[in-house]
Amino acid sequence: MTTDKLDEKCIYCKEMGLTEADLALGKPPAKLSSTGKVIVGVIGGLVAGVYVAALPFIVPAFRKVCLPFVPASESQVRNVLSALKGRKGTLLDIGSGDGRIVIEAAKVGFRGTGVELNPWLVLYSRWNARRHKVHKFTTFQTKDLWKTDVGSYNNISIFGVESMMDRLETKFEEETNNDVRIVACRFPLPNWEPIETIGEGIDTVWLYKKQ
Repeated sequence: MTTDKLDEKCIYCKEMGLTEADLALGKPPAKLSSTGKVIVGVIGGLVAGVYVAALPFIVPAFRKVCLPFVPASESQVRNVLSALKGRKGTLLDIGSGDGRIVIEAAKVGFRGTGVELNPWLVLYSRWNARRHKVHKFTTFQTKDLWKTDVGSYNNISIFGVESMMDRLETKFEEETNNDVRIVACRFPLPNWEPIETIGEGIDTVWLYKKQ
C-alpha cells in the first residue's frame, strides 16, 4: 500500500513519510515531510519550554539543604504578625516564597525584604506586592539565604526545614544584632530558648531574642 492510501489508518504516519511496508519492516522514515518537521519542532519547543519553566523549582532540590516552597497558611501569617506585634523597622523573610509574609508585614508598617532562590516566585511576589499597593515598602531578591547578610535587619522570619535550623542558628549568632527578634515557623531553633510560642501544630511559631 502506498503512502497516499494511509489517510484513513494513520495520518501521523503519512506525515512522517511512512508506508505500511515500512511499518511492517520497522523501517524509519528516510526524510521528514514539511508537516512532520513542524510537528517535531512543536513537540521539541514544548519540551524545552516545560524544562525552562520547571528548572528553578528543580535545581534547589539538588542543593545540600533543600528549602521547598510550601505556602504559609493564613493562621501561620497571623501568628508571625502576632509574634512581632509592637515591633517596627525592617523585616527579612528567609525563603519568602510567594511573598505573603513580607506583603502582610508591610501592611502593618514594616519595611520588608524577601529572599528567595526561585526567580519565578520572586517575580510573582513583586507583582503581588504591587497589586496590594505595598510595593514601595517591599523588596524581593533572588538570592541564596546563606549568602545573605542578616545583620542589618531587626526582625527576621524563617519558614525552614529541620535539617537547616542548626546551621541557621549559627548564622544568627554570628551576624545579627542584640535587638533582633527572630520568628521560626514549622521548626524551632534547636538550642535557643523561645521567649514566646504562638499557635499549635504546623501553624506554631517560636519567637526568639538573641541570647
